[in-house]
Order: sequence, then structure tokens, then C-alpha cells
Amino acid sequence: MLDQNARDAGTYGEDFDYGEAFESLDLDEVKADIEDALTTSQDWWPADYGHYGPLMIRMAWHSAGTYRTTDGRGGAAGGTQRFAPLDSWPDNANLDKARRLLWPVKQKYGRNLSWADLIVLAGNVAMESMGFDTFGFAGGREDEFEADESVDWGPEQEMESWDRFDEEDMLANPLGATVMGLIYVNPEGPEGEPDPEWSADRIRESFSRMAMNDEETAALIAGGHTFGKVHGADDPEEHVGPEPAAAPIEDMGLGWESDFGSGMGDDTITSGIEGPWNSTPTMWDTSYLDNLLNHEWEPEQGPGGAWQWRPVDEDEIDAAPAAHDPEGEQTPMMLTTDVALKRDPEYREIIEEFQSNPMAFLDAFAKAWYKLIHRDMGPPERFLGPEVPEETMIWQDPLPDRDFQSVGDEEADQLKSEILDSELSRQQLVKTAWASASTYRDSDKRGGANGARIRLEPQRSWEVNEPAELETVLETYEGIQTEFNESRSDGTRVSLADLIVLGGNAAIEQAAADAGYDVTVPFEPGRVDAEAEWTDEDSFEALEPEADGFRNYLGGDFDRKPEELLVDKADLLDLTPAEMTALVGGLRTLGATYQDTDHGVLTDDPSVLDNDFFVNLLDMGYEWEEAEEDGVYEGYDRDTGEVAWTGTRFDLIFGSHDRLRALSEVYAAADGEEQLVEDFVEVWHKVMTLDRFDLE
Repeated sequence: MLDQNARDAGTYGEDFDYGEAFESLDLDEVKADIEDALTTSQDWWPADYGHYGPLMIRMAWHSAGTYRTTDGRGGAAGGTQRFAPLDSWPDNANLDKARRLLWPVKQKYGRNLSWADLIVLAGNVAMESMGFDTFGFAGGREDEFEADESVDWGPEQEMESWDRFDEEDMLANPLGATVMGLIYVNPEGPEGEPDPEWSADRIRESFSRMAMNDEETAALIAGGHTFGKVHGADDPEEHVGPEPAAAPIEDMGLGWESDFGSGMGDDTITSGIEGPWNSTPTMWDTSYLDNLLNHEWEPEQGPGGAWQWRPVDEDEIDAAPAAHDPEGEQTPMMLTTDVALKRDPEYREIIEEFQSNPMAFLDAFAKAWYKLIHRDMGPPERFLGPEVPEETMIWQDPLPDRDFQSVGDEEADQLKSEILDSELSRQQLVKTAWASASTYRDSDKRGGANGARIRLEPQRSWEVNEPAELETVLETYEGIQTEFNESRSDGTRVSLADLIVLGGNAAIEQAAADAGYDVTVPFEPGRVDAEAEWTDEDSFEALEPEADGFRNYLGGDFDRKPEELLVDKADLLDLTPAEMTALVGGLRTLGATYQDTDHGVLTDDPSVLDNDFFVNLLDMGYEWEEAEEDGVYEGYDRDTGEVAWTGTRFDLIFGSHDRLRALSEVYAAADGEEQLVEDFVEVWHKVMTLDRFDLE
């Protein structure tokens, strides 16, 4: 999967800037073009009620709704809904038509408007067109041109199956959806059973994995289901053809062709569930809540054969217009997931408050929707465009504005000398800088060294960060910081975030010098220190590494092999195979391992940045065997029979895997040490600045 980080599959070139391109647009003009597309029904796929708005909301929701907090993967960025498997998920049935309806808009604006932005923006425009005031919109999302191979969508081998729960009905990590091929949960109910109480449990589990609390969850479901209808004119098993990935070539990338009637309009089959939620499916109001709470509902199998709910007092509920017959009417329905909101005590209290206070409902849905479609974009400085709200939310991991003059080269050199003169070891300096910066996830642009959140909970207490040792390091840094800042009368200050990175750089420069290489690790000051009150501890728990092969840390039992976990973390750090190899080799040679273990430290002098790790790992003078200690391997000297080294699968993979061995051979060669030092410094600097969006 790291190959994805090493290549650009698109055609725009590395110098193309999506942010600059987006900001060149007249957003009002773009939105007007989108609204025109939404309100102009096309014969090849007629619009329900003459308005494509509900379809576009579903498309935007399903694009953003794949996000999960566990690894930050999924979400709207990249516009990956255009590629398999997402384009062919059952939950995305007929969203291929929504994207084709938007093609004229995309064609007009070309590279200036990414599909990733357009898909989300269409959802906002749809809501505004139907009378809802959205909270805002930020652009600048980049397009991908291939599917993301790093995402684990689940263990199941067929769609709409659910082999992802343990005996206690807990959803396996890192998954967010409860069913293969669905965005959140089965609308019929868990495992196809119309059980609202069980459904509420599944909803809470799934939406919490998508970073939503109970109020946000209830607001999203109620708000989203205020618009449109579901489609199940007949049984999809009998009438609907293959998904886009399996459709014949002449369908030109479209799927789900239906032979029921016209196959569209009132004959449309999507989920197999049929009907609207209310009598005003293209208008923002509280009629969904009124129908759900003011009427009793009972389960039935609709015309599509799926479980849905009908009103017991059908004669007392306002009928909805037929979607494509001006004279027709249709009785509203509910999904099991709707009735779950009414049956669950916590959700019911929330939706009753929404019903009695429509403005609170509007505000909650607006903010929850904004969070949904922007959750994977990272910090506020990445948000572009005239509709970015002034208010910053805690889920955006905000940092304070820098109100001081950053250190220059002279001050940085002075601070490095003070750090190296302290009692901190090189290993402590390197490990602390790595622990701070390596929390970054390129999947959702969270984490990183900026903010120095390693000094705050929960990071300060993470096992992988060795809290007792970290406390010593932080106390030393805080003393150096205080002394320096108090000595300056010119407004120059150093943040703890900068100091932590600077300390790691200093240790690496000194270790390289001891190996005979005069290197300077690049350093860009300007980081600030985060505030505890603007750090959501619960949210940051998702960033805790349960395994970190770069530090030779394995925190528990896993279904995947350790080397797979190493590659997974390398992908989140946006590393290429060569960068991962250089980092692991350099960190091992420096002895920067969890609890200073000797595993993988294949050198007699772990204070020197050389190529000993690769030389000794590939040396045929050593024979490796599995040790008695679980997960540990011993390298025996073939001549003496003595154990010379120990390592883990994190280490041995660089000798056993053909591609990684090829890279390791480069660094282990007689002329490879200098390249290792140069490559290590370069990728170290990359990791230290992954979250420096202010430098872009």
C-alpha cells in the first residue's frame, strides 16, 4: 500500500495546487450551476418530485460517512466514491447517476473544482435549495485517481454480511460500519431483523466510530430523513442487475440496471425499501419528527420485500405526493433505524427536544452535517473559501495563534547546545520527538508535533510513550523553555513543541557527526503549544498507537502480523517503502526503542547514526531462529553458536521480504552508509513537519 504514497496516479502534475485552484473559483457561480443541475430533471434518470436534492444529500453523506475515528481513513477527501469498491457498495446503489448528473458542472470547471469538493458541495446546495441554512462549506479537497488500498473495510467476502462482531456484539477495530457494503447500519435492523432497540445499540456504536455523539447522531438521522424517499418498487434480487464494477462495458461505468417497468422514476429499485418519510420531501421542516413521534408504527415487508414500518393510524397521517405522478399520493413510512430513535430513551429525549424547539434542531443538524462533511480535512487552516465559518470547533483540534517571535538560527543553535548539555540521552531526545510527531495521520490530517499535545492528556499517559521517562524529558524541556523565554526582552520565544523537535534534531546531528557525517537537520520554527481546554481527550484516544514498529512496540494481541501493522502506520505517515526502511534502520541504530529494548538494535554503539542495522541484519554469518519469548527472534553467530542479536518481526521483515530486502541491501552496502544518513535525515524532517500546514 505504500506504493500509493510514492506515486501520483493523476495527470495534473506534482506542482498543481488544489487549494489555489479552488480559491480561483466564483463559488456563487458554481453553486448556481449546481442548483440548476439539481432542478432540471433529465429523462434518462428523472428527479423525484422534480428535484435531485435528496439524491445529492445521500451522495454527499455516503461520501463523507465512510470516515472512522479509529484510523482516520475514509471520508470525502479524494472523491473515492468514484472507485471500487465504494462505487459498487449496495448502500451506494444509483449514486452513480448522481455523479453523472453533476458531470456538466465538473466538466465546466475542470481541475479547479475537484470531485471531492463537488460531491460535498452538491449536498450543501441541495439543502439550501430546499430551504435549509447550512453552517458553512470549506473547499480544497484533492482528488484521488485510484482507490485507497490501505482501508480495511471488513473481513466479509460478500456484500451485506456482518461477520465483524464478537460474542459481546462489539464491532471489530478499525471498522466503523456494521455491515459490509453499508455506510453505517442496516436500515431494516441488525442482521435484517426489525428490532429497534438492537438497532439503537448498533447506531450508537457505528456513529461513535464516525466521531458523532448521541445528539449529533440523532440530528443527522432526523435531518437527513427530512428530505426525499427510499426506493423499493419491487424485489431487487429479481430485477436489478450488477453493480458498476461488474456491469457490462456498454453500460459505461453505470450499474444496477433494472428491468422492473421503466427501471426508473416510480419504478426505481435501490435499497428495496419504499416510500417517503413525510409529506414535504423537498422542504426543510419538522414533519419527519412529527410523524415519528406523533404516530405509532408497526413493521411490515414492503413491495421490495424489505422490512419497513407503516403508521398504525394510516388515515391520520398526512400523505406524501407521489414522486413522479402529480395526481398520486403515498403513505409515509419509517425505517427500523428511525423507530430506534423513538424506542431508545436517550435518543428519544433528544428528538423530543428537537420537535419542541425547531431552531435547536436546525442548529444541531447544521453543525453535525458540517462536522460530517469536514471531519477528515484536519485543522482549520486547511479550510478554504468564502463560506468557512468564523467559529472553530473542538473537533478541529484548534491551536492558538502565535503571538511571539519565533527563534532564528542563532537561538536554535543555542537551544540545541543547552539540550545536548542536559542529562537527557540521545535516545530520550529522539524518542520524545518521534512520539510527538508520529501521532500524525495523513488520513484525516490529525496529530503531529505542532501543539506539543504530548505534554497533555491523554498522550502524556500512553503506554507507548513511557510516561515516567517522558515526565523527566518534559520537565527538562520546560526548564530550558522557561529560562530561555524569561531571558528574552525582544518578544522572541520558543514553544515546547519547537523545543521537542529541536531536541530530536540535535541528537541526530550529533549521532551523525560521531559516524563522520556533518549534517544539519532542517528546522522550521513557528510551532505553538496547544491548550488543554481545546484538546478533546476522548477524541485523541483514537490516535494512541497500539503498535509502533518504528519503536519496536507491540502493545497487545492482533489479528494482523506485526510487519503489517508497521506498514499500516507507515501509510498513515505518508511514507514510501524506501522512507519507511530508512526510518526503521536509523531509529534502530540510534537505539530509539520502546523501554530501550535491545530487540532490533543490531549495533554495538547505539549512539552513532550508521548502517549497522542493515549490515548485521543481512550478514549471512548470523542464523535467525524463533526464541522462547513470544514474538522475539534470536540471531546466532554461525561460528560460535552464541546469540549475537535479538529482533522482532518488525526487524526481520527487512531481510525476509523481497522488496524490503532490496532496499536494505542499498543501505547495507559499503557505499550505502552515507546515503542512509542523508535519507534518514530527509525523512525524519518530513515526519517532523507533516502537520505544518502553515508552511504550505
